[in-house]
Amino acid sequence: MLTEERRQQILELLQRNQRIVAKDLADMFQISVDSIRRDLTIMEEQGLLKKTYGGAIPVTQLRSPPLPESLRYGEGAYHQNAISKLAATYIEENDNVFIGGAGIHYGMLKYLSRTMPFTVVTNSLKIAQTIREWDNIESYLIGGRLRSASGNLIDPLAIEQIRRFSLDVSFLTGGGVSSKGISTTTPDGASFARAVSEISRRKIGLAPHEKLGIDMFARTLPIHELDLVITDAEAPASVIQEIEGKGVEVVIAAVEADSSGL
Repeated sequence: MLTEERRQQILELLQRNQRIVAKDLADMFQISVDSIRRDLTIMEEQGLLKKTYGGAIPVTQLRSPPLPESLRYGEGAYHQNAISKLAATYIEENDNVFIGGAGIHYGMLKYLSRTMPFTVVTNSLKIAQTIREWDNIESYLIGGRLRSASGNLIDPLAIEQIRRFSLDVSFLTGGGVSSKGISTTTPDGASFARAVSEISRRKIGLAPHEKLGIDMFARTLPIHELDLVITDAEAPASVIQEIEGKGVEVVIAAVEADSSGL
């Protein structure tokens, strides 16, 4: 097979699967991983993809707009629900907790205790609307400029307000989680998450396997500042080892077929 034919097939696989792994490509084309990495490097230079640790993602994934609410706050994939369910177990009685506006945060709600008292601070209108009538949860919605696409409040006013709180645990996520840290697409989103981490006694990263090994445009915080990362069984072992090498505990959430709703 000619080199250009191979790269065209790689691009087609990437468009179909939204992520490719160098080792898998090497096995598929029966060439060395180093040869695949050279392909990916050249394709990145041509603006065709974005290299990640161990593979690549589409360039469009780096600048894609927020998902519509119907998709962002749907049932969630099994592996995402497993992470959400395990994350909810780290909330203790009378804790002050930050839960953001990502889909995996929304997934946590169906696993939260409905009897144990605790406090939730959020910058998500959707999260606040969902838990506002739950008797056991005292909830606070951070103020600021409302983003119409996501329903989240992220601006200098929101950052100023969140810094007035003190949190026992925060659940942090982003478009990418790697050995370098958590990252996202926008500097203001990264700044808000960084402010949340600064006021949190314990910081837990939520990292579905499709986000591992990816570095987005704006860094939220370095990985060593997290106390724990929760991921799923499909997470690349190499990325897990790198994160653990930074002194961060990584926990694998057991995936269950779960279609329960709120």
